[in-house]
Amino acid sequence: MFTGIVTDIGLVRNVEMRGDMRARIGCNYDMSGVDIGASIACDGICLTVIAKGEDWFDVDISAETISKTNIGANGWQVGRRLNLERALKVGDELGGHIVSGHVDGVAEIEELRDEGDSLRVTFAAPAALARFIAPKGSVALNGTSLTVNEVQDNRFGVNLIPHTQQVTNWGDIAVGDMVNLEIDTLARYVARLAETDAAKV
Repeated sequence: MFTGIVTDIGLVRNVEMRGDMRARIGCNYDMSGVDIGASIACDGICLTVIAKGEDWFDVDISAETISKTNIGANGWQVGRRLNLERALKVGDELGGHIVSGHVDGVAEIEELRDEGDSLRVTFAAPAALARFIAPKGSVALNGTSLTVNEVQDNRFGVNLIPHTQQVTNWGDIAVGDMVNLEIDTLARYVARLAETDAAKV
């Protein structure tokens, strides 16, 4: 489990196809404290460390993961910056919201607009996921816990404060980019309960 609070920006150093896709990601973590088999969220995708060095780790990425995330849409090119978060430990501060690292789909950036010092970003979500997104609710976008400002049909907006843009890869975005979207687990269960209750009526 994760919180959606990005703790490092990784850099894709190498990508190769060997059945699954293998990527080497450079980072600033103290890798002596990261075990083989540990989970690290990379742009919101929970991936398993299969090899490591002083300032890097390797992950394997299945075809299923590629098809469900922005890896399939954008590709991971060498030099791409990734939002990283290590798995939550018991007793850690929960600064964002509970995030599983299981990406539900991808959302497209439709508009970028300056609002004071912040950046308003408007996304188009897949229709099947849009119903789980509510104003003032939480979403994880590229592994970042963000609050939804407004929702209209399948479009929704968030505000990125300057700090968020500086300590994540959100400073790299452009209109047309595809981002990993994980809906709030609570919203999923509330919707499921509502469907069950409606079926009983």
